[in-house]
Formats: sequence, C-alpha cells, structure tokens
Amino acid sequence: MQLGELCDIHSGYTARGRLEPIPEGGVPAIQLRDVSPHGDVSDSSLLRYDLADLSDRYLVRGGEVIFRSRGEPNTAAVVSAALSEPAAVIVPLIIMRPDQEHVLPAYLAWAINQPDAQRKLGSEAQGTSLRMIPKAVLERLEIPLPDLETQHHIATVDALARREGGLLRELADRRAQFHSLILSERARLAPQQGYPQ
Repeated sequence: MQLGELCDIHSGYTARGRLEPIPEGGVPAIQLRDVSPHGDVSDSSLLRYDLADLSDRYLVRGGEVIFRSRGEPNTAAVVSAALSEPAAVIVPLIIMRPDQEHVLPAYLAWAINQPDAQRKLGSEAQGTSLRMIPKAVLERLEIPLPDLETQHHIATVDALARREGGLLRELADRRAQFHSLILSERARLAPQQGYPQ
C-alpha cells in the first residue's frame, strides 16, 4: 500500500531566516541533527526557539514518524509518546501522521528503513551533492501492510535489535578505550630509552 494512503504527510516548518536558540520559553524544535541515522529521535537535547504563531500542523506530540528527506541516510524515526511537551519539526524533516487503525508508527518507520524501500527512495532522489527525497516520492512509496498484531511483533523485534546494536557499539567504544588505556600505561611503565643528543 502507498504511504500517502496510510498517513497524512507534510513538510516541517520553514523558518523565515536563521533560527536563534533561546535559553527558556519558546518551543522545542526537532531538526535534522536530532534524528539519528539509526532512526532515533533524541528529545533530551532539543534547542528551543521563539516560533510565534506556529501552526499546530508543525507540532508533534508523540506517535508521529519523522523522515530525513535530505542528505544520507534518508531514514524514518518514530517520535516517542513520552515527549515532555509538543515539539516543532523543522524542514528538511517531513512529518507523517499514520492512521493507527491500519498502521503502527514503529512499523511504518521500520518499513521505510528497510533496504528495499531505501533503494526505491534512492532511485528517485534528486540532487547530486546533497540528495533529497521529494514528498511526492515518499507518498508513492509502497510498503507491505500486514495485520496490526504482526506489525507489533515486527516493531518489537526491531526495537530490541536496535537496542542490542546500540549496546554493542557502546561496548566496542568502551573496549577500545580500555585497550588504549592499557597500552598507554604499558608504554609509560616500560623501560625508557635515552635519546642521543
């Protein structure tokens, strides 16, 4: 089924000029840098902006899917239902509000992030140095639509696999730090050579 039939899709907010963060007040905003290539949205470090008269259509409250339409990779991420407050979504991100009677947000993001869907999107990307996926291309993307129970199982296994991947990356980083520390200590404690003058 095409994405345009499963959800309301529209571009994020386009600022008129440069956005300047403010220390308090305003609205938290989700920008391209806040959506990881692995399909995660970090709301703990969102910057706040004075976005007066912002239309409700640009706000997400949880349960929406955000798509990275520019750059690489062009992945989708679910906005957590645990957002502390509504957040604005800024272009080049695209907001998808799925019809949850037919498609679960986590399944939708998973389906978009699959290699076959990514190949289809990539084949219709525009631009050479900075690739962009137009909204119309996203609306035409076909994804399989199993029953909700199957969608839930797929989304659950995917979440566990992504969590495992994150833990393995963290373990590899810590192991590399540990090895570096051991080798640095070994070099420091080894007999030192004198340098001829």
